[in-house]
Amino acid sequence: MGKALTNKKYQLQKFSGKGGWTYAAIPEIKPNTKNPFGWVKVSGFIDDVAIKQYHLMPMGNGQLFLPVKADIRKKIKKQEDDWITVQLFLDEEPLQIPDELMLCLQDEPTALNAFLQLSDSEKVLAIKNIYSSKKEDTRIEKIVQLIKNLIANKH
Repeated sequence: MGKALTNKKYQLQKFSGKGGWTYAAIPEIKPNTKNPFGWVKVSGFIDDVAIKQYHLMPMGNGQLFLPVKADIRKKIKKQEDDWITVQLFLDEEPLQIPDELMLCLQDEPTALNAFLQLSDSEKVLAIKNIYSSKKEDTRIEKIVQLIKNLIANKH
């Protein structure tokens, strides 16, 4: 895994407003100017919960933050103002494309080629858009729409 980018305690904070993210500010890790918005892909642990292919996001002040999603907060039983132990490593693993999506793309070589030309962040957005749907029918519709858009050269 290489050298840890950070391994220490952070206090959970929350962005104000409805739907505000719960997060830990990680000032030690600098934005990656090669990535969109300067995000940095990491893996590691939040307390004893493993995370993979996680993005540190920009706060707008030159610093990055680690979003701590509700399912992780539930597992570690922590909320805003609690302290968490964060151990992070640079995640250089290639992006994982779900098998189901890959099989559909392979049936349409034009769409597959267009998808592979997308930046990692565009691929992540497309994958999250599809797999954020709970119903299989909706996921299938979104895959079909993605393929149509890729063939028409607009994503």
